[in-house]
Amino acid sequence: MNTGMRLQQLTPDEGPRLRAIRLRALQEDPDAFSSTLEEAAARNTESWRSQVLELPTFVAVSDGQDVGMVRYAQDGTVAGTGWLISMWVAPHVRRQGVGGALVDAVIEWARSRGATRLLLDVADTNAPAVALYARKGFVANGRVGTLPPPREHIREHQRELTLPDHLF
Repeated sequence: MNTGMRLQQLTPDEGPRLRAIRLRALQEDPDAFSSTLEEAAARNTESWRSQVLELPTFVAVSDGQDVGMVRYAQDGTVAGTGWLISMWVAPHVRRQGVGGALVDAVIEWARSRGATRLLLDVADTNAPAVALYARKGFVANGRVGTLPPPREHIREHQRELTLPDHLF
C-alpha cells in the first residue's frame, strides 16, 4: 500500500478539481471510459459541480497530487443496486494499493447507503483492472457490451459484488 496516500471525498465546490482529474484520466487512458476527452472538456462549470453533488467522488492523494479517482452512482431502476464508475489510477502509482483503497471506499459508501449489490463495467483487455476487481470479490455476471463510438471495438463485461448487510 502506498503509505503516503490518503482518500478524500470531493465536496460540491470542487467541480474544477473533478474536471482536472477526469480530463487527465481520459487523456492518459481514453479506452477505459465511455466518455471521451472531447466530451468531458466541453462540459461547463455547472456540469462538474452537479456531478460532484450527484455522484459521490473519492480521490486518492499522494505527495499533494491527485493520483486516482472513483465515483458511485445509484442505479436508477433497481433498488439496492449501485455502480462503481470512473475508476482511474495514475500510471506512476499503479500496483501500490491505490486502486484497492478506492474500490474499498465505494464498497463502504454503497453498504452504508443500504446497497446490496454493486456493479461495474470493465474492458476485457484491461487485465490489471479485471484482476483488481476479482481480488475485491467482483464476479463476471455474463452481461457484455462495447464502449460507445468511437471506441465500439472495445468489448467490456459487467462484474458484480453482493454486499453483505454487515461487516465481518
